[in-house]
Amino acid sequence: MITLKDINKTYAGAVPLHVLHDINLHIDRGELVSIMGASGSGKSTLLNILGILDTYDTGEYRLDGHLIRNLSENRAAELRNRLIGFVFQSFNLISYKDAVENVALPLFYQGVSRRKRRILAMEQLDRLGLADRAHHLPGELSGGQKQRVALARALITNPGIILADEPTGALDSKTSKEVIQIFRDLNADLGKTIVIVTHDAGVGRQTNRIIRIVDGRISND
Repeated sequence: MITLKDINKTYAGAVPLHVLHDINLHIDRGELVSIMGASGSGKSTLLNILGILDTYDTGEYRLDGHLIRNLSENRAAELRNRLIGFVFQSFNLISYKDAVENVALPLFYQGVSRRKRRILAMEQLDRLGLADRAHHLPGELSGGQKQRVALARALITNPGIILADEPTGALDSKTSKEVIQIFRDLNADLGKTIVIVTHDAGVGRQTNRIIRIVDGRISND
C-alpha cells in the first residue's frame, strides 16, 4: 500500500535543514501503524509526504501503486481525495458548519449531490455514535465529539488509508482511549490501513507496529 525507498527531504534556508535521511519503509494494506518520535524528529514531515501534502527531494514513493513524484496540484488533490482520509490534532472543522455539513464536505469536491452527501454523512455520524449531534456546530461539541466528527469526515469517501497526526493530542486520557479504540475498530472491522503519528507511548502500544524515527532516520521498526 505504501512504499518509500531512500527518501530524503531538506528545507532550504540560510542553513539548510535535512529533515529526512534515506527513509525506507513499507506498510501493507490493512496495517495499524504508529510513527513515534520526539518533537523535531521528522515524523510530521514524513506523514505530510505520505499524505501528498509535501514533496520529497530524492528517492521514490509509491502509494497504492501510484508513483508520487512531480504531480500537478490537481492530480495530487485527486489522489488525496480518493485514497486518503486525514485526521488532525486540532480537528480542522469549519466553525460555521454543523457536524453533518463538515462530514459531507469531501463529497462536495467529488461532485456528489447535496441530498446524497447528507445521507452518507448521516450514516457515518450514526456509525460513530453522533447521529444526535448532527446539527450541532463544532463549538457545541466536546473534544472527543469533534474528533469523531473529524474521523467521520475522513471516512466519508471510503479511503483505503487513514493518516492521523497526533489525533489524541488535544484530548484527555479517557477520551484518548476511546478515540484510539475507534481507530482499532476501523482497522479490525473495515480493514483500513491506519498510520498514526504520535509522541504518546500509550497510543503507540495500541497499534500493531511501531516505527521510531530519530533525527530524521528510522531507528527501529
